[in-house]
Amino acid sequence: MGSTAEVIRVRGEGGLLSVYFKELSKWVVNQMARRPDVLCGAIVLSCLLILAIKLTCSRAKHVVAPARPPVRFFSHDAPVVDLFLGQLEQVERLRSLAEVSLIFLYAPWCAHSITAREEVQKVARRLSKEVQFIAVNCWWHHGKCRKQQNLYQYPVIHLFYRRFGPIEYKGPSTAAYLERFIRRVITPLTYLPSRAVLQDFLSSYEPGVIGYFEFNASPQPPGYMIFLTSALQALKRDYRGGVRFGVVTNKHVAEAISLQEDEAVYMHRHFNKSLIFPRAEQNFTSENICGWAYEHRETILRWLQPHGGKSRLMEQELGKGAALLFFLPFDPLAPSQPLVQQIADIALQYHTCNDSDWWESGHTSWDGLWQLSGRLAVAGTHCCNTVVLPCLDTVSHTRNVCELCLARSPPGQPGAARSPHCPFHRMKAALDSFYLKRSAFTRLLARGTACSNVVHSYSPSSRFSACCKTVGPKVVSPPAPREPPPQASGAQAANITGLKCRTNKTLRFYLLDSHLHWTFAARLGARDNVRQAEFAAIVNLPDEVHYVLDHRESLKETLEQFIWNYSVPYSPLKRHLVGASVPKSPDSLIREVTTASFLSIVMDPEKDVLLFYYTHWCGFCSALNHIIIQIARLFQGNGKITVARVNAARNDLPWEFMVDHFPTLLFFPRERKHLSVKFPEDLRVTLPNLVRFVLRHSSLPQREGARTGLLEEELRRLQGEARLLQRAREQLSQQLALLGQEKRRLSLHAQTLETRNVELQQQGRRLEVLYQEKSQQLTDTVGKLQALAEASESLLAENTLLKVLLASVKEKAQPGPGAEQGFMGVRAEPDAENHGRS
Repeated sequence: MGSTAEVIRVRGEGGLLSVYFKELSKWVVNQMARRPDVLCGAIVLSCLLILAIKLTCSRAKHVVAPARPPVRFFSHDAPVVDLFLGQLEQVERLRSLAEVSLIFLYAPWCAHSITAREEVQKVARRLSKEVQFIAVNCWWHHGKCRKQQNLYQYPVIHLFYRRFGPIEYKGPSTAAYLERFIRRVITPLTYLPSRAVLQDFLSSYEPGVIGYFEFNASPQPPGYMIFLTSALQALKRDYRGGVRFGVVTNKHVAEAISLQEDEAVYMHRHFNKSLIFPRAEQNFTSENICGWAYEHRETILRWLQPHGGKSRLMEQELGKGAALLFFLPFDPLAPSQPLVQQIADIALQYHTCNDSDWWESGHTSWDGLWQLSGRLAVAGTHCCNTVVLPCLDTVSHTRNVCELCLARSPPGQPGAARSPHCPFHRMKAALDSFYLKRSAFTRLLARGTACSNVVHSYSPSSRFSACCKTVGPKVVSPPAPREPPPQASGAQAANITGLKCRTNKTLRFYLLDSHLHWTFAARLGARDNVRQAEFAAIVNLPDEVHYVLDHRESLKETLEQFIWNYSVPYSPLKRHLVGASVPKSPDSLIREVTTASFLSIVMDPEKDVLLFYYTHWCGFCSALNHIIIQIARLFQGNGKITVARVNAARNDLPWEFMVDHFPTLLFFPRERKHLSVKFPEDLRVTLPNLVRFVLRHSSLPQREGARTGLLEEELRRLQGEARLLQRAREQLSQQLALLGQEKRRLSLHAQTLETRNVELQQQGRRLEVLYQEKSQQLTDTVGKLQALAEASESLLAENTLLKVLLASVKEKAQPGPGAEQGFMGVRAEPDAENHGRS
């Protein structure tokens, strides 16, 4: 007991194995004192036990099988050095052998790495003579890349220009974009040998930085490498290459941009004054040049390249204000991009505000306006309307009647005799402008001026000309007809030069590749099955609206008109609403409403409409479907009431017709659509309540009272049937409860029978075993009896033989009477003995 207690105590301390050996050694010593021959057996058993414990512990440590060694990731025929064992120490040696190197860090299991592998191989086959391509497995746990690099995503592409780097590539994983970026790294500077090439370089919409270096004094000026490194710094900061760098070595070409000194850096800007790098204020370093270029650059057209369908890049850019998104098929390796250049020209025209500075200069004379008429565009064709301005003199009750013209006109009084009338939205914008200029009209009337032009500095409609005169309270006559000013042509109607400075609806211009980002275009209203088309939309995220361009003619005219229509104060553009397709069967019991059919169905002035708002994910909406079907059947014969429904998750509606939760029921009375009524939220949605709600707010005439009475009678009949169904339901519930109890009783009985059956089967198996045992015993007994019978037969045969022998002996033993008597005496004794045996 003491030894056992000590073993338990030590076991609690974690020393079970040591205690076991201690007890074993005591036992061995005792046995050696008694039986020395047991020593060898004890030693053998101890060794076997130690070996078994060691094998068990070693197997417990290696539960997970070791990883398979990696294999080559890139194909053998690809000109890529694949360091699939993660040999990061060899990358530096391989980079030193080439001027430009590409490092591809990958994980073999990563789907993005597998996709990018094919694109990298395509580029490597094209640029293998200029670039050293190296791939490193950064997932193999024995490699140095996995131990030294902390990567959060795969793959990672780094480029090195000589010793400068790494320049990380974050663009699309396509061969064209990757090759374009590599070529930018190979030639970070554009050589500008002539003024023509310089002009083409400066005419691009992308900001350009030009460095002037004289290569006469030395093969390579000291500042040239700094300027080259600044171009690489720009690519490192922005992989898209938003700022281009060029170099001029000809003094005659440098004089075209006013560069006289060697190692001068010039930045060209379209709208602001061009700049020269201030070497007196900042050190001439690559970081300072790059930071100075990005600080003072002009961005009028920007490329967006979201990383995926849920990228937040779009949200960040659209949150800055209204944006014009243009999706176009883009080829990064094409020598020229005419479509991009066309859009860039429109963006430059939109941002060019030099011709619109006269708005703030205070030009109000006819001469000043007429001198600018050749440079300014006109908002739409010439049109005039006669308007009556507010009362200016409360004593004489005189009014100012003006002929309001929206056009550019020569000096003189514009008339309306031959001019068309202006649209309402343009006239309303002009009237708003005149109210702001009321004091100007007062001064004009005080000086007795009959006509004047009024310039409004905050309107995109260029210039309003008004001809006014004072009339009495009973006489209202327009000015004498004059020759109308020359009408603007269609090309001038949407000229957007300097429109950014004349409207508060400023637009930002963005470009997206339709091959890569057509998903965003489809969400804005483009067709999802066409991925190579052009698509443009204006998105105003703060106002939660967007407009889609329908360009069926030339892109330039339609896009300029689209921008112009958005910029006017009362825009004629219609908000684009994403909706489902129109159902094929419009004559169904419940009308299915979509975005396109909402106005024609719901806003029909001849019918009362009960609209049911639902979504496919709303469970409560599905629970109300049978009630909507019943009320639709009740009013099916009535041509004045329509029951409709709209899937609000798939159809955008105007703001005034949206709801905040689902399901929702709205009733739109005919001739009073603006007074729609919502079904009370605190009222249960049942058929009687819904019918009362419709009848209370419907506009049925009095002559349909009989029809209403029939409906009420039908409603009462349905209520009675509903009560009968309720009672039947209760009875059925009771019967179901009884059936449930009976089912439970039968289940218990079945379980009992099943248990009894199992017991009987077990007893039958026991009896079968017993039967087999008894049969075996009986077989053994029969064998024994057979052997006994055979032994009995043998004994009988021997007995018969003995009798024959005795008989023969008797015959031989009879020589005389005396002898016979003696023989008989001798014979009688055996017979008596044999008789006793019998």
